[in-house]
Parts: sequence; C-alpha cells; structure tokens
Amino acid sequence: MSDSQLNPKQVGILYSFRRCPYAMRARLGCALFLPQQSLELREVVLKNKPQQLVDISPKATVPVLLLSDGTVIDESRDILSWALDQASTESKTQYCPLHLQLEIDELIDENDGSFKWALDRYKYADRFEETEEYYRELGEVFLAKLEGSLEKNHYLLSEEMTLADIAIFPFVRQFAHVDKKWFEQSPYPKLILWYSELLESELFKSIMQKYKPWQTNNSKVYLPS
Repeated sequence: MSDSQLNPKQVGILYSFRRCPYAMRARLGCALFLPQQSLELREVVLKNKPQQLVDISPKATVPVLLLSDGTVIDESRDILSWALDQASTESKTQYCPLHLQLEIDELIDENDGSFKWALDRYKYADRFEETEEYYRELGEVFLAKLEGSLEKNHYLLSEEMTLADIAIFPFVRQFAHVDKKWFEQSPYPKLILWYSELLESELFKSIMQKYKPWQTNNSKVYLPS
C-alpha cells in the first residue's frame, strides 16, 4: 500500500527511530493523545533511510509525520502539538493548561537550546575541544533548574504531568545514559525520582518496543501498539 492509500483507521504514518529523543517525544505524544491504531509506525535506520521518507521530507531526519491529507510535519514539537490538538478537551486542559502555556514553552525552549547543545557535546566529548566533565557541568545548569521545579511539584510544572514532562524526559534520559552511575549518584534526588517514574511508566514502555526496520513488505505496526 502506498503512502497515499492509508487505511481508514489511520490518520497518518509516523517515521521514527527508537533511540532518538526527538522521535521518542513524538511517539510519547501520539501514544498519549491519539486513539488506538491511529498511526502506522515505520521504524527507520538512519544510515539507510527509505526513499519514501526522503521524498516527503528532504532533510530526512526523524520524526516525520505524513498525514492522510498529504500534510507533512517534520518537527517533534509540532507533532506533539498536532497530537494534543486531536485529544479531548479534558486532556488539552490537563496537559497544557492556559496558565502554564508560557512556562511550558520556555522550559522546552531551554531544553531544545542550551541543554541539547551541552548534551550533544557531553555524549560525544571526544569530538569536541573540552572534556566530558566540562560539558556535563554545562548540562547540569538545566538539571539543577529541573530539580528546583520538582522540589515544588510532583512533575516539572504542576502536580499533574504536562507537555513539558513529555517533551523533556527523552533528553534527560539520554543525558542520564551517558554515565548512569554518575546520574544515579548526582545531587538531584527529585529529578532522579521523576526520571525513574517516567522510565518505568506503561506509557514509555509502550513506545519503546523494538521493531525491525520498515520495508514495503513488512506487516504494519501501529501506534499506540
């Protein structure tokens, strides 16, 4: 079946890569806000991207969402926002309350900006000029800010989970995985608890199932699974 011949139960096709934090963000949002079997999930190998992905998004990075009307959304925050738009009014109010919208956006901006910059260098310090410890300390500026927020709330901005938690968690996970022993002993107990809760959540487990790289003759995989 071609990309344009979508099953009526589907609203689109999501090209993803299991370990990419941006792709995790998109999958978390879609799994949380969309009805069952609403997206076909296509796992790609970044070193061997399918031509179908390149054709719809020339930059060919994941995630990329192809909607049934031909619309292409190829930024993770935009996919998250699109998924929320499909949700119930109750979910919209819970995950993006009006009084927190500005704070949510600002926190995600910082995550995607200075924290991601430090994270990339911390993870691949041997490719850059400074040491792993140097880049880790830069990233800790954001970790300390999250710790301060979690001292006031169960989640990052309130007692209920918001888009901020969903959008930021995959990047904290990647930071933690650079040196798990260091993270587990780091001076951020509230952040460690928050991270552990989300890591063990059914939501996260549901989007981290392993699938073979997508090929045209594969059986379809759906999100939510």
